[in-house]
Amino acid sequence: MPMVRNRVADFLMAATLVAVVSGCSNFKPNPTDPRFMGEGAPGDPNFSSILGTDASLFTIGTSKTRAEGGGRGGGGIGVNAFLWRGALDTLSFLPLSSADPFGGVIITDWFSPADAPGERFKATAYILGQDLRSDGIRVSVFRQVNHGGRWADAPVNPSTVSEIENKVLDRARRLREQSSARG
Repeated sequence: MPMVRNRVADFLMAATLVAVVSGCSNFKPNPTDPRFMGEGAPGDPNFSSILGTDASLFTIGTSKTRAEGGGRGGGGIGVNAFLWRGALDTLSFLPLSSADPFGGVIITDWFSPADAPGERFKATAYILGQDLRSDGIRVSVFRQVNHGGRWADAPVNPSTVSEIENKVLDRARRLREQSSARG
């Protein structure tokens, strides 16, 4: 009988530990959520790290010299900080599904515009490097149309993708100008 009691106690202890550990993940905010991306955060081009402006994942405070680094990704992100923030800002009308600042990938969730409830859109942005260049951003847009309660893929106007990429680049350039004006 004591052996059964020990097994039950061990099981309850293990179950409690699993519940506590798995529950901890719910307390972390998404670091790319725009509400958490203010001045001094990883999306801020003035963000610096304790090992230098282009060093590691460990970051503290802000630095005026950060703007001189051209918005390169150090300080917590592996891609151009201006393109990253520009892409987040441009795609902010779509719900954010996931964002990987180290790999430079932003994925949105499906969104149905109020004026077109029978269609929905989704986008993926790829920041391809650490330089603010026109070939540093690629956007893929997906569109679906509702046919009798079932969503079916539909073509996207190619100019839509170009327009979004241009808006990201424009926003990134404005962010860089604002950063250099502060410096």
